[in-house]
Amino acid sequence: MIEEDFPTVFHDADDIARRGQRMTFRLSKLRLVSAVVAALGGALSWKLGRFDVWALVALLGFMAALYAEIMLWTRRPERDWTAGRTIAENIKSLAWRFTVGGHPFPASMPLAEARKLFQRRVNEIVARDGAGMTFHSVSRQATTRMAELRTRSLDERRQTYLDERISNQQQWYSDSANQHQQRANRFRALLLTGELIAIVLAAGRGFGVWDVDISGVMAAIVASGAAWLGLRQYEKLRLTYSTAANGLAYVSDQLADVPEDQWANSVLDAEESFRKENTTWMASQPSAA
Repeated sequence: MIEEDFPTVFHDADDIARRGQRMTFRLSKLRLVSAVVAALGGALSWKLGRFDVWALVALLGFMAALYAEIMLWTRRPERDWTAGRTIAENIKSLAWRFTVGGHPFPASMPLAEARKLFQRRVNEIVARDGAGMTFHSVSRQATTRMAELRTRSLDERRQTYLDERISNQQQWYSDSANQHQQRANRFRALLLTGELIAIVLAAGRGFGVWDVDISGVMAAIVASGAAWLGLRQYEKLRLTYSTAANGLAYVSDQLADVPEDQWANSVLDAEESFRKENTTWMASQPSAA
């Protein structure tokens, strides 16, 4: 059971979320870099005939920042990112519950009835969270592969769920936590370096070593770096993912010997842990516009 076996509406939502994430980060990065360029252009001066080249650089910086601001305001890519991710994760959870016989699709439910219920629940998710979003694929039904896995024995369904849902997600959380820790450390080091350079430059001007004043530029660089760090939420996400990875180890142990009559509710409880993580992630996302 892999994500390629999910309904096509899941892939649409996933694509929308990825595009929204990329656009959010690109426009936010453009806005922050443009502010630094504008500050640099405002601090320096270079006359070329009747034109001040650095003043034109500042003008371009402000124009680029304005463009990014307008695009973030009008396109609202962070909305597509968060809404698309929410829909994709909810459908993924629903698909796994259908496939392995989790609530509300216990293995005892006839396949035709489970299929209809699955499609109705997917439609409810899209209607609730997909306002203003365009889904190109029309299929919201359980796939043949999902239905085939659903008919297998409890031991086979359990092993598939533990290996390809719980273990895979736990590995993803663990890897993501480590990546965010490394990125947070590198970015903090860069910010500290920038602040030290700003102190040296300010001290040099204060003691008459040089006359050039670019303290405003360094302040803009540090402020932009801090804003980018806030947008990426490296430290907060590291803690969230670490907690989620540790929690899934407990979930895996709990599912190891659950009998069929308790399996549906146990899968629902396991999926609830994923829902809580997604809710925490949603709450951590700052508005990019």
